[in-house]
This record gives sequence, C-alpha cells and structure tokens, in this order.
Amino acid sequence: MRRVEHIMGLPISLRIDDPDPDGGASVAADRVFAWLREVDARFSPFIADSEVSRLGRGELEAHELSADLVEVLDLCEEYRVASGGAFQVRLPGRGLDPCAMVKGWAVQRAAELLLAAGVRTFCLNAGGDVVSAGRPWRVGVRHPEQADRLCAVLEITDGAVATSGRYERGDHILDGRTGRPATGLLSLTVVAQSLTEADATATAAFAMGADGIDWAAAREGCEVFAVDAERRVFRTAGFPVAA
Repeated sequence: MRRVEHIMGLPISLRIDDPDPDGGASVAADRVFAWLREVDARFSPFIADSEVSRLGRGELEAHELSADLVEVLDLCEEYRVASGGAFQVRLPGRGLDPCAMVKGWAVQRAAELLLAAGVRTFCLNAGGDVVSAGRPWRVGVRHPEQADRLCAVLEITDGAVATSGRYERGDHILDGRTGRPATGLLSLTVVAQSLTEADATATAAFAMGADGIDWAAAREGCEVFAVDAERRVFRTAGFPVAA
C-alpha cells in the first residue's frame, strides 16, 4: 500500500509492505495521516488559532497547555541546553516556532501508531526524513549542491534518518546564539533509533556549524554524515552506508 499527502508544508509518503487481507493497513494509514493533520492544526505557528500561536501571543497559561505541547517544549529545552543555545524555538522577530522539533516528533509518533496497529513493514517519509521498520530500506542522501545526484545511499532497518541542509530553503536554520543563519555546513545527516532524535540532532548540529559534527557524533546512538562549507565530507564509522 502506498499513500502520499501534503501536510505541514511538505509531501509525506507512506509505504506498507505487510500482507493486508482485511484492510487493516488502510485503517492504520488513515490514523497516521489524521494524526499528522491534527498536529499541523495544533502546532503550526502559521495558523492563527493553533495552540502554538495562542501560546506565542500569551493567550494560554502553562497549566492550559496540552500534554503533547508540554512534551514538545520540554524536548526543545533539552536540545537548547545540550547545544549551548544553538537550537532555539524562540528567536527575536520570529516568536515561538517549534517546527524544528514538531516534524520529527510527530512523524515518530505516527510510526508508533503503525506499530501499535500491527503494521510491521513500512517506510514513512516526511520530506526526506524517514522512519522505517521490518526490513532493510534504502534511503538516499541528496547531494547538497546537485539536485539530481546522491552523495550517499543508506540501508536502514527499524530506525530513522534526517537531514538538515541549505539546498531546499536556503539559509533558514538560524544559530540561536547569534540569531544569524548557520552557514558552516552544507548538509548534515543523522541516523538514530527515532526520528525525534535524528531530526532534532540534525537541526541542532547544523545550527552549531562545523562544531556540530563532533557534537552530533558524540550523542549516544547517533551516526553522522556531513558536508561542510569547504565541501569536506565527514562520516562516523557506524554510518550505515548500503553495500
């Protein structure tokens, strides 16, 4: 079964390879995309009546926040501290914007919905950030300067991969310590057990610049592939390049 929807400003595709005689895969897919649409409605800073927008305007007190938003904000604070302030969701001129955390967290939750529904073999791809399960899946890492080329092909089983870069949206990742665009890297890819970890680590490391490579590589369970602004390539020993 294959399905694609445009949610959170990006294409999200789901492929399920399990046998499906009773239609359970379709029901599970419905739940996944309903959850992701719900997350977008609740957490988007671009929707005026979302929970995040209302909090950003000071219309909600701490005790009025949903458990999900509290969890996301706690994760944001964890990565802010761990990155020395490079990862920030409150920047001057931007207001509250937890999108850098929400996507990976929400897609990981969606993968857990699939597993809870009994789906065992799937690949869930959110704009190039991937959660897979059940068998080895090949995931390409786009060349940071040539859109029609790959710089690596990975083989991922029961794990996640996320890439932060400048090639799709320009210098959109800011270093929270300076408020200026992070320009020390062209791209940085992280493989981890969950997409929450992979995506947040990739974003935080990219915001840190060249120093983020060693920082991300030192995080437990993370493998890293990076191209810096000088076009030098770095790869940890355990990065799962396909044979």
